[in-house]
Amino acid sequence: MLVLSRKKNESIIIGENIVITIVEVRGDKVRLGIQAPREVPIHRSEVYDAIHRNGGNLHVEESPEVSSNDA
Repeated sequence: MLVLSRKKNESIIIGENIVITIVEVRGDKVRLGIQAPREVPIHRSEVYDAIHRNGGNLHVEESPEVSSNDA
């Protein structure tokens, strides 16, 4: 696993078209902004695990704080 340190408003680039930006650091929580093409699925690990436990048929509602993953 690659481990990187970043500060608020700093980013990490993955490949040609995925950008992860540190939006906020508060206590032990970090808010991330993710820019990626629409065809790239982005899930929290617990949501991903639930989808795969149910054979990929789980419909998951995004939380209101989640915005589009447009690049």
